[in-house]
Formats: sequence, structure tokens, C-alpha cells
Amino acid sequence: MSATGDELAGIVDLFGALTRAELSAALTELAFKQGSEVDDEAVTDAIDTATSEYVLVEYEPTESADSDASGVDTGRDEDDAETLLTAGPAAFPTLPPNAEDLPHILDYEKRAVDRERLAEQVRNRLQREAETAVENDDDARAAELLDVSYDVEAWAAVEVADVRASLSAVLPQD
Repeated sequence: MSATGDELAGIVDLFGALTRAELSAALTELAFKQGSEVDDEAVTDAIDTATSEYVLVEYEPTESADSDASGVDTGRDEDDAETLLTAGPAAFPTLPPNAEDLPHILDYEKRAVDRERLAEQVRNRLQREAETAVENDDDARAAELLDVSYDVEAWAAVEVADVRASLSAVLPQD
């Protein structure tokens, strides 16, 4: 079974957020429903690619992992403050065939993430990756991150004009 990044985002979106292990298990279940095989390495690669492209983004829960900023119980406790994946700014979440059945099959709680905290984490990641692209004169990655910077601002209430300016400064001008 293979899934696009947008399909991975669609699966994650069904639950609000999933750990990597939970997303892998969901893909295994989905493959079974579709009568296909799962290649664990391909699943890992697909998740890594979707994450590098900001289709999926990692969310680090707060110290108090049992509730989000609005006080909504996330079904987690502090010992379970594992990194979660959620749909990112470059995602167009799409459900693969039979995915709508996953919440009925898998015993995963629907999770809410603190959107402000998530947006700030994504902004910080974008800034770090932009600095690395600039330092390494990596025009291809700088161009990718420049595109992502527009997606981030449309996706969340964060300002990344400074990041965009640093990326634009190293890209060849037409």
C-alpha cells in the first residue's frame, strides 16, 4: 500500500493528531482493508517525506499534556507526552479509500492540539531550516521553504516575513 502525503494528512486529520506509531498502525489497518501489503520502510519514508515537505508537522505537547490551551482533555497524561503528527500548512488532506472506517476500527482518542503552540513550533522550525539553507547556499531548499512560508501564514496566525526575506536574499533574482 502506498499513500500520498495528502492522504497521510487526511488520516491524521481524522483523529486530530497521531503518533508515528499510530499512523503506521492506521496504514497497516487500511492496507488490510484494501487487500494490499504494507512495506514498513516505505511507510517510514512516506511519513518522513510528508514531514520534510510540511504536509505533516510535528507537535510537541506542553508539559501539561493532559489538556490543551482551551482546557480540552486530550486523553493524554504527562508520561505520554510523545511527539504527535498533525496536518501541516502544505497539506490538502484527502482520505484514501476505506479510511473513513479507521475511527471505528482503531481505539484512538480524538486529539486536539493547541493551535497557537503548534503554529509557533512550525514557525520556529521554518526559521531554523531557512537559516540552514542560507548557511549551506542550498538554493533548492531555500526555494521550497520560501513557498512554505506563504502556506504557513495562510494556515496560522504567524508572521514569517523575516524568514521569507532571508530566503529571498539568497535566491537568484530573475
